[in-house]
Amino acid sequence: MRVIDISVPNGPSQHVYPGDPVPRVERNKAILAGDVCNLSLLTMGSHTGTHVDAPYHFIDDGPRLGEVALDRMVGEALVADLRGRPAVDADALAHTALRSGDILLCLTDNSARWAAPDFQRDFTYVTPDAADLLVERGVRAVGIDYLSIEQFGSSDFAVHHRLLGAGVFIIEGLDLRGVEPGRYTLVCLPLKFPDLDGAPARAVLLA
Repeated sequence: MRVIDISVPNGPSQHVYPGDPVPRVERNKAILAGDVCNLSLLTMGSHTGTHVDAPYHFIDDGPRLGEVALDRMVGEALVADLRGRPAVDADALAHTALRSGDILLCLTDNSARWAAPDFQRDFTYVTPDAADLLVERGVRAVGIDYLSIEQFGSSDFAVHHRLLGAGVFIIEGLDLRGVEPGRYTLVCLPLKFPDLDGAPARAVLLA
């Protein structure tokens, strides 16, 4: 069995969605300073790097992270090759081998954007008609290889509302560079903050 890490590294220089907190790492204790151990203080937003969105992120009375079953983020996943498209729309998804209960991971041109020095605003996103199709197909989660599934500059966040409102979980900030399209087992476990709107996660594919 191969374990393929599809998480992005966290740190002060990583891409951050505009308006979100910039991650900080501070030394709290240091052996060289006479402390018994090394200990760091981490400061970051709940949607930093590779992360998951709980419905509460966009739905005020929606389930919080601790109310989302882990099986929404663990299970059979289809990595679909959607490169070369400015957006993932319903037509693009109609030609994928989606099954009910799948976790869809969108391999787009976004994965190459992680190599850029700064946040990229022209990332590939999911369209509302694609969100409708995913709900109809019974997909339990959808992941994308940049910091949002929503078009940059959206004012209504219709895709988030459609998916989260229908119980389709959202995983954002994946790095699918070097991953071949196909079927895998996904394990994506967010940090256990039960009352939050989302949390950073470590995501791996098992092949």
